[in-house]
Amino acid sequence: MVETIPTSEKLYKLIKKVDETPEVLTVMFQPDDGVAMAFDPGMFIMISGIDSAGKRYVARSFSIASDPAEAVMELYIVKKSHAGTSIEHTSHFVESKLGDRYYIKGPYGQFRFNPRENKKVLFVAGGTGLAPFISMLRQIKNTGTGNDVDLLYSIKYPTEIIRKAELEGYAKEIGLKTTITVTRPAPDDGWSGEKGHIHEEMIKRHSPDVADRACYICGPVAFVKAIKEALISLGVKPERISADVWDTGI
Repeated sequence: MVETIPTSEKLYKLIKKVDETPEVLTVMFQPDDGVAMAFDPGMFIMISGIDSAGKRYVARSFSIASDPAEAVMELYIVKKSHAGTSIEHTSHFVESKLGDRYYIKGPYGQFRFNPRENKKVLFVAGGTGLAPFISMLRQIKNTGTGNDVDLLYSIKYPTEIIRKAELEGYAKEIGLKTTITVTRPAPDDGWSGEKGHIHEEMIKRHSPDVADRACYICGPVAFVKAIKEALISLGVKPERISADVWDTGI
């Protein structure tokens, strides 16, 4: 039985913004009380801003990228998105200022990872769906649980690799095996790795023992559906597949 983590809400201050990639912004928040929010890697929070009159903005959900042991809350934000329409939306965080305060409430979700329960895993991420896996990888590294992890990561362009140096470091630090595929390659982008959407043969090629692994997927609805079908066709039992869905395309 999965232990329930109590939901709480408190004020956080924006302490850092990083242009992670041309399309993604990393934002970090420090809790006013200095106390880390309890959560398992994979879970998400709701965050709402506060205007000059003290009124809250509409809350939005984001997967947590932080190590659960750290008080700082790290999120990955798509700077501009169409959100299923022809109207381009620019994220509030693009213009936000350091020191701005937000209410963060959570954690939520059943997409949860315990490194001591699943020692051999496959992570499959699409775009900013990498966020929960960064949280998982950080916990694996900092707790020394020695998990065997394969990561398949789908992005639109070679410039859109989130936490590139960190992922590269995990190859030596925890033995992470990362495969990145670019879905919109261009002749002059210099990309020599995998191309196209993740499919059954790609999974089999880079994680040949996938049927022996617990599998975690995070990305858009169509992405998650396709990956689930591919994993089941490769012999992964449905109960060994966990998924989290968001609605921005890769």
